[in-house]
Amino acid sequence: MLRFLAALVVLAALGAYLTVQYLTGGNGTPRCVVVSGEDDGTSYEFTPEQAAHAATISAVGTSRDLPEWAVTIALAAALQESGLRNIGHGDRDSLGLFQQRPSQGWGTEQQIQDPVYASGEFYEHLAKVDGYEELPLTVAAQRVQRSGYPEAYAKHEPDATLLAAALTGHAAATLTCEGRRETTDTAYTSGPAAVRTALARDFGGDAFEAAAAVVSSEGTPSAQAIPSPDPTSSSSSSSAAAAAAGIVTIPLSGAGDTDEVRRRGWELAHWAVANSARLGVERVSFAGREWVAEGRAGAWRKIEGAAGGSAAGSATEVRIVTGQ
Repeated sequence: MLRFLAALVVLAALGAYLTVQYLTGGNGTPRCVVVSGEDDGTSYEFTPEQAAHAATISAVGTSRDLPEWAVTIALAAALQESGLRNIGHGDRDSLGLFQQRPSQGWGTEQQIQDPVYASGEFYEHLAKVDGYEELPLTVAAQRVQRSGYPEAYAKHEPDATLLAAALTGHAAATLTCEGRRETTDTAYTSGPAAVRTALARDFGGDAFEAAAAVVSSEGTPSAQAIPSPDPTSSSSSSSAAAAAAGIVTIPLSGAGDTDEVRRRGWELAHWAVANSARLGVERVSFAGREWVAEGRAGAWRKIEGAAGGSAAGSATEVRIVTGQ
């Protein structure tokens, strides 16, 4: 009997271990994966921290109406300079995602270590490079960064290309994360208010009035949930109920351009997944597809019975469910 019980304990422990291995892709570290939309087998694996920073870099670029190529250049530069980490050190006084230097006029130390500000500064300088849209990535990045190793950006172009295609929404259902919370990340709290605050910060407050993102007159995102609803309004009641349930719904405008709506939808859906660990996002759905936290990376699944018009799978809105 003792041998039998000991064997059961061993089998239970082995089963738990194998489950963790399956869910995490082989180790206990949370991860994200982006794959090619061309089904050519290429992929890039990275951490939730890197995913969140990549999503910010992309959002800042698209909010300025810059092309996917500009986002690819920015992502490759950040991959080379910091590994997509907002580091507080570097060569001489270099800091942040792009290793920008206060002494060279890039901003204050505090500004440079703000990913939104740093990304905006990169794009400001890139936009001043004549014909950057036609330049090789290494040349365009070097014109901005003035690096001592100008050819180093080239090795990151394949990964940056995958990331840019997903994060700008041109490749559907190609970016996934496990969604496990990062215990060391205190940048945001969870819940719908935190999601709206982060959306307003990365994309700009004006773009998300429909999502009830509230921005102060100074341009600083507020964590206020939803403007005071009219208690006699059924739509207001629905919005309040959604907020109470931890749901953020982002309607997509421009219904006359189906391709643009789908691109915008996948941009927002991938942004939510990339930020799932720090914002407590548990579920994201759009256009008949759904991502669920804690699943094996790579699991965008079709919603059973969804024809693109259901609340959980609409092609005209992105639905983000948090763990509130």
